Amino acid sequence: MLLLLRRLGFYAIALLIAIAVNFFVPRLAPGDPASALVAKLGTGADQASLESLRTAYGLTDDPLGVQFLQYLGNLATGDFGLSISRFPSPVTEVISGSLGWTVLLGSVALIIAYLLGSTLGIVAAWYRGSWFDRTVPPVLIFIGSFPYFFLALLLVYVFAVGLGWFPIGQAYSMPPEWSWEFVGDVLWHMTLPVTTVVLVTAGTWTLNMRNAMMSVTSEDYLALAEAKGLSVRAVVFRHGARNALLPSVTLLGGMIGAVVGGQVMVEIVFSYPGVGMILMNAVSAHDYPLIQTLFLIITVTVLAANFIVDIVYVLLDPRTREVTA
Repeated sequence: MLLLLRRLGFYAIALLIAIAVNFFVPRLAPGDPASALVAKLGTGADQASLESLRTAYGLTDDPLGVQFLQYLGNLATGDFGLSISRFPSPVTEVISGSLGWTVLLGSVALIIAYLLGSTLGIVAAWYRGSWFDRTVPPVLIFIGSFPYFFLALLLVYVFAVGLGWFPIGQAYSMPPEWSWEFVGDVLWHMTLPVTTVVLVTAGTWTLNMRNAMMSVTSEDYLALAEAKGLSVRAVVFRHGARNALLPSVTLLGGMIGAVVGGQVMVEIVFSYPGVGMILMNAVSAHDYPLIQTLFLIITVTVLAANFIVDIVYVLLDPRTREVTA
């Protein structure tokens, strides 16, 4: 329990630092929303007009420290402000329609990458030294070394533009409704974005599970299971893999952060209606409230996922509870 309290304090400090960086960086960047809007429209405006526009957007000339304290007070009350790029819509209203698509895409990609990578790692460790072990993990690690956007563009060019097997972008191409046809349409549009995330992350899962399995294949309980006449599948998955899963739980928190960060680029390439497209538009429009809220959601998601992983780790590993008792 002491370990969890320490970790909770660490995550609280990390969240405060992230909120501060999230607030100050956009405001220290050149330009402001009013000037960006005037430049985008290509119309001239005098200083009085710009000041009026800034006032309408809720921008003030108060010191940044004062603005930051006001921002913290608004966060405490759940007030994320109005979106400047979609004025006067509230930030929560702008994000609500896209957050679900991001969660869906990220969850599906993470689950597939975990199951695929872990299975391949188990097989590679059990048949270590074979052609499978010498080929599959290195190839996946090589593919995973490419940036998300590069693989996304490559998949678009080959399978969407060249072969025409998949749509180039968006999340669906028919009126939204609860039907199997609509579900199939969503999965069809999701295939290439999910494949991109899986290709980048599967190698890490494979190598991690392979190394974990290598550490348990020489244990006596596996030799005993084989001596009992159990099938190879039962020995590998029921006895070996179950004891090698603990390192994968530790890796899960970091991988969630990697997937969330890379998924933003994937959504932009595929014009997927998630928070990635909204974030790109918000940055170009200097939409401070929207940028802050999006990064805050990403930060809280990563920190919460890591804290949940810490809880699961303590529950799965009795040695941790003994040390912190």
